[in-house]
Amino acid sequence: IQSIMHEMQIKVRGYHLDLYGHVNNARFLEFLEEGRWCLLEQSLNLKKWQSQGLNFFVVNININYRQPAFLDDILRIQTNMSRFGNKSGIIHQKIFLKETEKIIVDADITFVIADSQTGKALPIKGKIKSALEILTA
Repeated sequence: IQSIMHEMQIKVRGYHLDLYGHVNNARFLEFLEEGRWCLLEQSLNLKKWQSQGLNFFVVNININYRQPAFLDDILRIQTNMSRFGNKSGIIHQKIFLKETEKIIVDADITFVIADSQTGKALPIKGKIKSALEILTA
């Protein structure tokens, strides 16, 4: 099984900054979310999943802010499925400063596949498991 890794870039704009002149911590969460959307759109038919009553819900984010990022920096966001178990999975993400390859942020995002009617996590088995397996390293 071949792992799918998605990469994208974002240029830091003025509206991403806080009063200290570096990227606000909440903006990094948005950058990471964009990376996850891109991975899932590239790999899965999300409309089909939704029509089948399946939703991806983030249930935990562990994030490390390692370096600041500043106006006009080009950030490279790397996203891949790390692993999954019986009811949850982890997507690993890193944000690099493109010019130096320094890690700015790294995060592990825990998700579940939930029933859209009940909001309850579903077991990762059958078709769900098969779909996620192609994303896993």
